[in-house]
Amino acid sequence: MNSRKKNARVAGAIYFLLVITGVFSIMYVPATLIEFGDAGATAKNILSREWLYRLGIFVGLLSNIIFAVLGVALFRLFREIDEGQAFLMLVLVVMSATAGFVNVFNQLAALIFLSDAEFLAAIDKPQLEALAYAFIRLDGHATNALELFWGLWLLPFGLLVYRSRFIPKFFGVLLIIACVGYVLSSFMSIVLPQQKAMISTIITVLTVGELPIILWLLIVGAREGVEHQAS
Repeated sequence: MNSRKKNARVAGAIYFLLVITGVFSIMYVPATLIEFGDAGATAKNILSREWLYRLGIFVGLLSNIIFAVLGVALFRLFREIDEGQAFLMLVLVVMSATAGFVNVFNQLAALIFLSDAEFLAAIDKPQLEALAYAFIRLDGHATNALELFWGLWLLPFGLLVYRSRFIPKFFGVLLIIACVGYVLSSFMSIVLPQQKAMISTIITVLTVGELPIILWLLIVGAREGVEHQAS
């Protein structure tokens, strides 16, 4: 196996692991524990399955580390195509991972308000549940903002794939389309939240364009016997 194919498959394996950890921490755990609009029920769910909530936080931290490692792996794979674009891709990944780490504090804050700490004894239980739910909602809004980074890094990534020749151009086009989907999702969540549901299906279709490259990198890696296009 040549070095390029090996690097591509390593990047694919890391990318696949990122998807697994991301789905668990960002989608599965919140969907299981959070009751939208009901602070009391949400608090009850978290306290009854605190281990799952804590596991979601830990896996979320791991996911951000994996994302940063993925950025490095893809930079190594594509820097010969255009080092400037590859570096931009890496910077956007690191910025996203860093913001993701900071966002974890919202989840930890919610856990503190639901604890039996003595310094919280002066605050009524419904108020504590409301405060915890407020931080959970803040975590959700921050995730919507993070979608901007999840989209922007796909633009230089898609352009690099499109120019590489050792990966079909089609995947580069799909990545750029996915970039549009994530940016649109972030924009709608922040600017026009009431209207986002109207185009949620469109957003989903666009963002799914990120997935095929993962399987290609993991299974095929990189095509042999081709050289990258001149800059």
